[in-house]
Amino acid sequence: MAYQFTIDLTSEAQKQKKEEAQESGSAFSPFPAPEPPLPEATVDTLPEALREGVRAMGWPGLMPVQAAAIPYLLEGRDLIVQSRTGSGKTGAFLLPMLARLDPGEKSAQALVLCPTRELAKQIHGEFERMNEGRPEADRLRAVAVYGGTAYGPQLSAFRSGAQLVIGTPGRVLDHLQRGTLRLDALRVLVLDEADEMLSMGFYPDMRKLQRFLPRERQGSMYSATMPYAVQRVGREFLHDPAFLSLSGGTIHVDIMSHRAYAVEPMEKDRALVTLIEMENPASAIVFANTRREVDYLAQFLRNYGYDAAAISSDFSQKEREKVMGRLRRGDLRFLVATDVAARGIDVSDLSHVFQHDVPQDPEYYIHRAGRTARAGKTGVALTLYAPAEKAALQTIVKRYDIDMEWREVPTDAEVAARVGERLTNLLEDRLREKTGLERERLRRFVPVVQGLVAEGEPELLAMLLDEAYQRSLHRAPDAPLPEPEDDAPDAGDEPGQEGPSSESEGRPKKKKKKHKKKRKGHDGAEAGHAAPAEAAAEDEA
Repeated sequence: MAYQFTIDLTSEAQKQKKEEAQESGSAFSPFPAPEPPLPEATVDTLPEALREGVRAMGWPGLMPVQAAAIPYLLEGRDLIVQSRTGSGKTGAFLLPMLARLDPGEKSAQALVLCPTRELAKQIHGEFERMNEGRPEADRLRAVAVYGGTAYGPQLSAFRSGAQLVIGTPGRVLDHLQRGTLRLDALRVLVLDEADEMLSMGFYPDMRKLQRFLPRERQGSMYSATMPYAVQRVGREFLHDPAFLSLSGGTIHVDIMSHRAYAVEPMEKDRALVTLIEMENPASAIVFANTRREVDYLAQFLRNYGYDAAAISSDFSQKEREKVMGRLRRGDLRFLVATDVAARGIDVSDLSHVFQHDVPQDPEYYIHRAGRTARAGKTGVALTLYAPAEKAALQTIVKRYDIDMEWREVPTDAEVAARVGERLTNLLEDRLREKTGLERERLRRFVPVVQGLVAEGEPELLAMLLDEAYQRSLHRAPDAPLPEPEDDAPDAGDEPGQEGPSSESEGRPKKKKKKHKKKRKGHDGAEAGHAAPAEAAAEDEA
């Protein structure tokens, strides 16, 4: 018996689908809404300590995310907030600390984990400004803790009794393992930009750090996107968290994020690598309009150091299955495909789709974006468009009522900073795993390194760092396992429990092979086979 699956791609149908998703809420929300719901806060309803912080910042009022989240945080509830950067979320989790932390207790009472040193410094600076409006006796001490800098100032701040620690997971873990930081008195845990922390490869450090957290604590997590890995982190670190989103006034996950980047035609391949380096997805599909572009891009990514493979409609079924098998097993990070060749692809854990070109048929945009955000999970669709393609992309956005973010391609300096932090985290993590003998052995080379820098020959060190970074491109960033029944400890587990060994941390388990019947695609053909007319129409130019 043949089954037919129909997708209504009209703008009215897409709008109705979005409205139905918002009304149902639970269909796309992995966590419940807060119960009972609390009224939004205003400056006048805040405790005096928080009003002092608002006045010190010079804010005329609370931003939406602050008004929605602060009442629950003041009550000590665990909360997950989906909110974009720049929405005011930093104030949402910092302001309640002014009332919840005790300035008379000289120990770490709150810990904010974030992905980069720049963000750690930014959060620290914002908290310091809030503190300025308080009486001297009521002021709290805060310290920013991150890698790539000297330990001295951080140790001094701990000895002085800093109540708030803001830092990257790697350096915070370093202090915990050295015994220079204790979290026995911790009351508040914040995970800021959780999706970015996973992108930076911090998940193994977060898992190890979890063993130092006290059982009784309040937690909140903030993330612009909500892929499965981020949802799993919320379950691991928080106690029965409720979910807040600013999306359409309804409690539901933004199922898709859409971003568009203006690029000159000859710069698209470099821009693609830039976005991949910034996003650092575990696996993704890259779409191009022609077979020739697909073959070129796959080779270009391989030359750059990434694991990439191409498929197009002239591949045999055996060749397709070989490539798709690698993608499903996690042995392949990037699949480059044409629209016709991507028919029937169903990989549940893809978080990103990159579009090297604006699709020639507007309907293909929906098909491409639909490769991610499967089964209630969220995803990101990133599109590169040349100036001549902008009108076509705007037509797609209008037709399907897409909430598109129009962005600039990150600069070389921004990419270098992101890559540098990711590599520093990787190297510091490797250093923590070294034995005493290995540490003693590597100290022989410290004078050599200092001499190379002093003599103005940093290129030799840069060469070694580049080689280490290139090796890391072949391995996806560690993230929570996709199986709900995995052995990762939940937030309610006793501290000190042993998690998986470092060798298996975050890696997917091997699954037994299952024999599945061939599925029918929405055009009635076997999934994975292009319709002859469409395959012939695929542009070879």
